[in-house]
Amino acid sequence: MKKAILLIFVVGFLFSCTEKKPVVNPKVLMDADLAFSDYSLNHGIQKAFIEFAHDSVVKLKPNSMPVVGKQSLIDSFAGKSDSGLVLTWKPSDAVIAKSGELGFTYGIWTLIAKGDTAKGTYLSVWKMNSAGEWKYIADTGNDGL
Repeated sequence: MKKAILLIFVVGFLFSCTEKKPVVNPKVLMDADLAFSDYSLNHGIQKAFIEFAHDSVVKLKPNSMPVVGKQSLIDSFAGKSDSGLVLTWKPSDAVIAKSGELGFTYGIWTLIAKGDTAKGTYLSVWKMNSAGEWKYIADTGNDGL
């Protein structure tokens, strides 16, 4: 009887120690990227890039050094206006690491400025913050399609 109880205890202990794996559903990341684009449409480019930025963000821009950190991102927008500009994008795909903490999206962006429309491609790397929210940690894009 003691052996049976010990066996049940050991088996129960082993199963209770298994690591719970996160659900790796790329749709969640696609939805976060679409929400980011919608925020840009409704609130402006600068506000969107600040709102959805991870604290450790790295923003790569053409012809300039990388902008590193959320405060540096905020500072990079100081004195610049984005009125009259409409930037939206649509992710083509998303991938999330098995850990469930990092992922990336890529797709096509569209910028409307003074009646002209430009399109290009982008890549955003996402990281889950301590509150369980997806925030982009790296972002870059290319002109022309």
